[in-house]
Amino acid sequence: MEVAAGVHWLRMPLPFALDHINLWLLDDGDAWTIVDCGLNHPETMLLWDQLIEHVLAPRSVGRLIVTHYHADHVGLAGWHAKRWTAPLWMTEGEYLTALALYYETPGHHRGSMFDLFRKHGLDEQRIEGMKSFSGAYRRLISELPHQFRRIMPGETLAIGGRRWDVLLGYGHAPEHVSLFCGELGIMIAGDMVLPRISTNISVRPVEPEGNPLARFLESLDRFTALPEDTLVLPSHGLPFRGMHARIRQLHQHHAERLSELTAACAEPRCAQELVPVLFRRPLDDRGWYFAMGECIAHLNYLLHAGRARRVSDAEGVLRFIAN
Repeated sequence: MEVAAGVHWLRMPLPFALDHINLWLLDDGDAWTIVDCGLNHPETMLLWDQLIEHVLAPRSVGRLIVTHYHADHVGLAGWHAKRWTAPLWMTEGEYLTALALYYETPGHHRGSMFDLFRKHGLDEQRIEGMKSFSGAYRRLISELPHQFRRIMPGETLAIGGRRWDVLLGYGHAPEHVSLFCGELGIMIAGDMVLPRISTNISVRPVEPEGNPLARFLESLDRFTALPEDTLVLPSHGLPFRGMHARIRQLHQHHAERLSELTAACAEPRCAQELVPVLFRRPLDDRGWYFAMGECIAHLNYLLHAGRARRVSDAEGVLRFIAN
């Protein structure tokens, strides 16, 4: 579907509870620019083959832009790069993180995540359940090219004769790219601003003391410099207007969760004990995987803000106490 002049909306399936991803195809004169690629999955490849035959032809793809390293966004970037001999455009933080996860370098393999979860109280039975699906990154993305074109903060990209400003966001991923075209009044938001759900914000084992939630909220505030009537093109859900109001909702959501955690930490509590405070619905093993990362992120926020302190119990489990 063409949502604005030269901006086409594609939707690809995902085999998860979050069952789709939105991708974007930009008219770039003699070629196309693809923004995000979908999973490395036979169904996605088949859909791309159909699009190439019936929509893209006779033009080729001249550039691949990937907003961030998550598999549903970068999954087929290597496949497209080989098919079109097209350059891959990413920020350095996202490209190197994708490589680190693909090749399972220290601090980026699943064992590192399990070690982090153990420090925050997660039991071995739950960790065993997680092993059936974690570490799937290498299967879900095609091998990336060993060269890339680095996207820089504040850079302006010329696509189809129009100016697209690079906006970097932090917290959900190391250096997430969003793109704003003032002429069209459009922002390709990636996962930074979603219309109905809150973006996952997790602590990663390579940076266990990190404060990704603070970085995410600061990034959202910078987006309020864009016009209120900007059409937001998110990676999940429907395009929408009213970004400023949505950003206020996201701030309120996280403020409420932080207050609930603070109240729950009247006595020393670990992340495993606190996950039900943030997530009241039953969670399967996959849900627990993302919930633990998000709970630790909220607890680290309280720690950095001086609203909680942290102690280690006799078993070495980290516990948080409200100040």
